[in-house]
Amino acid sequence: MTDVPTTSSTARTALVQTPTPGRWAKQLASHLGRPGKMSVEPTSAGPRLSMTFDGVETACLMDTSAPDVLALHATAGDEAALDRMTQVVGSHLERFGEKAGLQVVWA
Repeated sequence: MTDVPTTSSTARTALVQTPTPGRWAKQLASHLGRPGKMSVEPTSAGPRLSMTFDGVETACLMDTSAPDVLALHATAGDEAALDRMTQVVGSHLERFGEKAGLQVVWA
């Protein structure tokens, strides 16, 4: 899939079970995509977040193409930046989806 960033050296994926993956991706993209935070780019699979942490590019594709799962594909140039991206995306999504029982486990 060309929408998943492939130029970074480290990557993690989380598969979040939900009957409404598009809803959560849209809410997260809207919140994190506010000016001064992350940039949001629409793709055929779902929104793609990108941000630079300490000079290292990071990205997270929120893939909404499968039913009942929001697939998060995070990439970064190093482990420290990847840790930050996955922490930001994961913690926000779990907070927004607390009542729905959303859990983000990165692998």
